[in-house]
Amino acid sequence: MKHISTISELRQQITVWRSEGKSIAFVPTMGNLHHGHCQLVSEALKIADRIVVSIFVNPLQFGVGEDYEAYPRTLSNDQAQLQTLGTHLLFTPQVAEIYPHGSVTTQIQVAELSDILCGAFRPGHFTGVATIVNLLFNLVQPDKALFGQKDYQQLLVIKRMVSDLFMPIDIVSVATVRETEGLAMSSRNQYLTISEREVAPQLYQTLTEIKQQLLHGERNYEKLEQQAMQRLIQLNFKPDYIAIRCVDTLGRPQLDDTQWIILAAAYLGKARLIDNLLVNEN
Repeated sequence: MKHISTISELRQQITVWRSEGKSIAFVPTMGNLHHGHCQLVSEALKIADRIVVSIFVNPLQFGVGEDYEAYPRTLSNDQAQLQTLGTHLLFTPQVAEIYPHGSVTTQIQVAELSDILCGAFRPGHFTGVATIVNLLFNLVQPDKALFGQKDYQQLLVIKRMVSDLFMPIDIVSVATVRETEGLAMSSRNQYLTISEREVAPQLYQTLTEIKQQLLHGERNYEKLEQQAMQRLIQLNFKPDYIAIRCVDTLGRPQLDDTQWIILAAAYLGKARLIDNLLVNEN
């Protein structure tokens, strides 16, 4: 595996691969890799000749008071995992390499999808996400890019950006990887204490209960959301939201809909956990 940290080196390698007719798949990450990230790389290896993984903790997507400085950075371990998986290139730029003018940089804002749900609680977050993903896409020029369904709103933001800007990139979504008890794997799970770790799977269980009620014909979406919020509060979560939304737009569903996405974000101690569950009545 080649490990580089400069844009010039990255461009040189991409040029060589393109001249050889190689297809390229890209997995952007913020590091502290877990099995969910590894699944993205494994899927990428099935669909392209060369795999590029980036590790970059993007300051633009962290708000004031969030965990940018504390975000776990585990490069040595990450590098070893990627080497074992068969990654071809690891790109780990410094902040100054990506943002030479600091935070005063051209930014990408995806309308409608960026200001709801997590975007309402983390203002500017998805602008930071879209900006860095657009920048990395320009550098890597991949044929395909892989993202996990755990970050469902992020996935839709990126899909919309690629569509609106006519980028010739196929966005591949990969199913959420979960712990045995159902907890979605996340780098922030390590913030959980032992006792919180025992409670955390109840977030997924709550989504599963909503799913079952939808499949049994319940269509009072607001009631389902409120009941779920109360359940999480009783379990010592501090929920930002639980929402039943349309799969493609994240708009509010109609009574005759037969597909939904249930999304949730909640704090448990220091950890902000997010999860979602697709529901298809057919």
